[in-house]
Amino acid sequence: MKMKTEEDQKSQGSGDARKGRMTLVLGLVTFIAAFGSSFQYGYNVSVINSPYQFMQDFYNETYVRRYGEYMSKDLMTALWSLTVSFFPLGGFFGSLMVGPMVNTCGRKGTLLINNVFSIIPAILMGISKVAETFEVIIVCRIIIGICAGLSSNVVPMYLGEMSPKNLRGAAGVVPQLFITIGILVAQILGMRMILGSPEGWPILLGLTGVPAALQLLFLPFFPESPRYLLIQKGDEAKAKAALQRLRGWEDVEDEMEEMRLEDQAEKAEGKMSIFTLFTYRGLRWQLISIIVMMMGQQLSGVNAVYYYADIIYENAGVQKENVQFVTVGTGAVNVVMTMLAVYIVEALGRRILLLAGFGICCVACAVLTVALNLKSISGMPYVSIACVISYVTGHAIGASAVPSVMIIEMFLQSSRPAAFMVGGSVHWLSNFTVGLVFSYMEKGLGPYCFLVFCGICLATVIYIFIIVPETKNKTFMEINQSMAKRNGIDVQADKEELKDFTAVSVPYSKKNEAERNSAL
Repeated sequence: MKMKTEEDQKSQGSGDARKGRMTLVLGLVTFIAAFGSSFQYGYNVSVINSPYQFMQDFYNETYVRRYGEYMSKDLMTALWSLTVSFFPLGGFFGSLMVGPMVNTCGRKGTLLINNVFSIIPAILMGISKVAETFEVIIVCRIIIGICAGLSSNVVPMYLGEMSPKNLRGAAGVVPQLFITIGILVAQILGMRMILGSPEGWPILLGLTGVPAALQLLFLPFFPESPRYLLIQKGDEAKAKAALQRLRGWEDVEDEMEEMRLEDQAEKAEGKMSIFTLFTYRGLRWQLISIIVMMMGQQLSGVNAVYYYADIIYENAGVQKENVQFVTVGTGAVNVVMTMLAVYIVEALGRRILLLAGFGICCVACAVLTVALNLKSISGMPYVSIACVISYVTGHAIGASAVPSVMIIEMFLQSSRPAAFMVGGSVHWLSNFTVGLVFSYMEKGLGPYCFLVFCGICLATVIYIFIIVPETKNKTFMEINQSMAKRNGIDVQADKEELKDFTAVSVPYSKKNEAERNSAL
């Protein structure tokens, strides 16, 4: 009897290890989703950085041909600020579309439809110089921003729902890895000897449509999120088939049972709206935490570094002809450190990476302020570069990579789309704010503008240290139960409050419940 028990335990252990592995199908769908969507986000963050001078010359030349005079400096500053900031503004609009689209079209379906918002503007931006119109670039930056706003929320949701719990953190960081790869590729292609030239920049802008076309071609062959199929569509057969294909074996009953339990726990909840999310006490601290982390992620100044990296290096004293090489080197560091985060997020946990990441950014901003003020002293330009690289390192391992993972893990299936809408909206509005005002901040405050970012990083560190829990290796239900205690309610009270909200905001939930019961 003892021997049988030991054999059973050994079999159980090997089975658990097998169930937590990365299969070929899961690996391929992760790659296609992240490359086709997240890569574009990063690419478009950085693509106008290197050729900005040639693009501004094009704006001016077009204006002269139309009106017979050069633009004023104020008009050029305003138009370029719009070119930069309209991308995150489009991202905000895209974030508002997340909930309706993922609930109606599914996670995979939303990504496929989203490619339209990339391919069309890619073509238009590619022919903008021939058409002699700079306005189309500004408008297309909004459209491509919508694509990024959708993908930045849907890809982590899609991959997180498909992955086993021991790979969920790594899968959630993969989109951020491809964002950094996109930034690096844009920096390399934007070098003067490649496409960062008066003739090459329209091609550089148009290349963003290539990953979208590849995703549109290959993603239809991969499964939809099993959680979406079971919990929101009530189709257990399709959910099981998708899970079997993702895991690479037939026995997926344990995970199916976990999804059924989550489904049963949420039957009274229905599809949670943003209004319900803001007024429901059981998700109060989850929601506040997501808002703080997303604001901290963007208001900490990361996109100021990406959008204006060349200007920062020039102000630091780097020779103009060498700036592009330093920028590419910084992008490479970003990729390497994010790749490291994919591996260590499961080993060290989410909370420690958030604290370390924002902490490094805080110190780097403080030292960078000093170094830029003392740039006339020998060696200070190198200190400035080291600070930027340190900042990028801190952001890569924690501030950029982990908040999306936390949204996946801190919210259940029915509240997750609304949570991503809120988190994504905060993310993109903060991104828009930094992109719009940083050039003015730099002119008004000089090097001291980085002290603002330093203070934001410090405040975020303090909040995370006090409030945000560790979610590593926990099921969605376990995380939800632990957060219920933090919100000062027990599980039974949680259910009763949900019923009250459902009676007001989701009158059709009983019909959904009957359909789900018949499916089960």
